[in-house]
Amino acid sequence: MKLKELLTELKVKNEYTDVAVELITDDSRKVVPGCVFVCIRGKHFDGHDAAAQAVADGAAAIVCEHSVGCPNEVIVEDTRTAFSLMCAAYFGHPSKRLKLIAVTGTNGKTTTSFLVKEALDALGVKSGLIGTVKNMIGSEEEPSSLTTPESFALNELFSRMAEAGCRYCVMEVSSQALAQGRVAGCEFEISIFSNLTQDHLDYHGTFGAYAAAKAQLFGQTKKAVLNFDDPYWKLMADSCCGEVVTYSVRDPADYTATAIRMLPKSVEYDLLHGEEKAHVTVGIPGGFSVYNSLAAIAALLELGFDRDAVIRAIGKVHGVKGRIEVVPVDTPYAVIIDYAHTPDGLKNILAAVRPITSGRILTVFGCGGDRDKSKRPKMAKTAAELSDVIIVTSDNPRTEDPQAIINDILAGLEGSTTPVFVEADRTEAIRAALSYAQAGDTVILAGKGHETYQILASGKIHYDEREIVRDILDGKR
Repeated sequence: MKLKELLTELKVKNEYTDVAVELITDDSRKVVPGCVFVCIRGKHFDGHDAAAQAVADGAAAIVCEHSVGCPNEVIVEDTRTAFSLMCAAYFGHPSKRLKLIAVTGTNGKTTTSFLVKEALDALGVKSGLIGTVKNMIGSEEEPSSLTTPESFALNELFSRMAEAGCRYCVMEVSSQALAQGRVAGCEFEISIFSNLTQDHLDYHGTFGAYAAAKAQLFGQTKKAVLNFDDPYWKLMADSCCGEVVTYSVRDPADYTATAIRMLPKSVEYDLLHGEEKAHVTVGIPGGFSVYNSLAAIAALLELGFDRDAVIRAIGKVHGVKGRIEVVPVDTPYAVIIDYAHTPDGLKNILAAVRPITSGRILTVFGCGGDRDKSKRPKMAKTAAELSDVIIVTSDNPRTEDPQAIINDILAGLEGSTTPVFVEADRTEAIRAALSYAQAGDTVILAGKGHETYQILASGKIHYDEREIVRDILDGKR
């Protein structure tokens, strides 16, 4: 492949564009002879500083934002965007062979994505999935390390999906991915907006910057499906370059849920769309299941699928690992694992289990280290307002002192009358919750969700809460 073939969408003229290239990378550790090295300025490392070494290691060309003194450099305005566009060209623009369905927002991305993917499966349409829990090519599953992969891995996935005969790709699109230009050049058939609450301020700095990053998605989508009940729907609508449709459970919208019934193992509601009404049953309990399924149904109908077939397909979906996941235990109380790691996420799960809990709600939660500290007391306040017992513990402390994280959490519990216990060891915290639980209670293990690991200062270790619960109840721990 010639360098000029990678630069077609960048419209860059350079005397080196006829050079043959074998690979493209933005990782200085992966430079090989004949590759193109793209210099990207990150939070802790600037790729421009590695350009000379990349040439010494055999790089055929350097793409940079300013001259780095190399004879074979190509200067572009934004190397992040350039890298994404070049990766797309390297794989033959695979996203153009798929219809892309994006889901963005603070909460609900994963479940909504799974609802759309599983509905497409039930409709007999082969599709791919990219997200937090796992990636899928048709029915084949692969592990996921990022909600939205880096540009090279993302386009490689698109390519494999297209080669496998997938017609659609359903993907979670994170704010970091948007800010870093990972999906530059992608045109989305449908983009769903779930909601916007505090998260990732450690990366974006301000809530305004976080919201603006999310809004970027709608500048590259043909049709937006927006949560009319979230005040930030207007920002997304104003940013949209295509058509906008809305969904709501409160006010009349293009798609509205009415006559909502919360049941122990499901939710039911009537879907209003124009002059038409249809009954919907979703086998995932909780009020947020109404929002997630409503968004999924709206997106599928806007894509032209038959309404009744879509509703039947949604009715067959049985939830996502780590999202209001009921752990099978032989106890008179329930144990639920949920990924809730934001104030709003915690509020949603606690509100969801309250109507189906005859006894108390015992909440075990912590906050991740090296992440937004301002949400820690807010999560504590939410837990105190909606729980009967709180056990504060650790959740991926990373390089921070677990006790320092806990102290930040406890600051939000001043004046609260809700009983609070502190146990930094997460296994011991779970043991305590199970020992306190009585008949009719619900134990919520919040924060880890689908994760099967714990990130400590010493590194990542295996940690699956399903195994922990089972071992404790079986007397093995």
